[in-house]
Amino acid sequence: MQVHRVFFNPPALPHDEVAETLERALGDCSYEGEAASALVGSALNDDDYEFVEHWCLQVGTRAVSGSPLLGLAGLCLGHTARRFGHLSAEAVALVHALAARAEADPADVDGRALDGLDDVKDYLHLR
Repeated sequence: MQVHRVFFNPPALPHDEVAETLERALGDCSYEGEAASALVGSALNDDDYEFVEHWCLQVGTRAVSGSPLLGLAGLCLGHTARRFGHLSAEAVALVHALAARAEADPADVDGRALDGLDDVKDYLHLR
């Protein structure tokens, strides 16, 4: 039996809803699925660069080891670099740190952080 998967890009949500969802997930991992959709929707569709980067930084620095939100924060910073053409020095450093953690221990940070680093390097012309 072949399984057909459907790809879905979540929409950008209102900023207050994103902030509330992410804060809740940072305190209770049972909300990580909801938070993942909120973060991805913002990274792919929100036009407020500062808001998107802020929440990627919050998630990438505050989520607990092993949380899928860590790798996702790195990936979303890669999306942000692609969409806006820049990241703060703090965000670039976080992408590198998350990717290094993913290489050292995929149980700590998943491999999406490595994809985020590839995007940052490609779109910000870093090597």
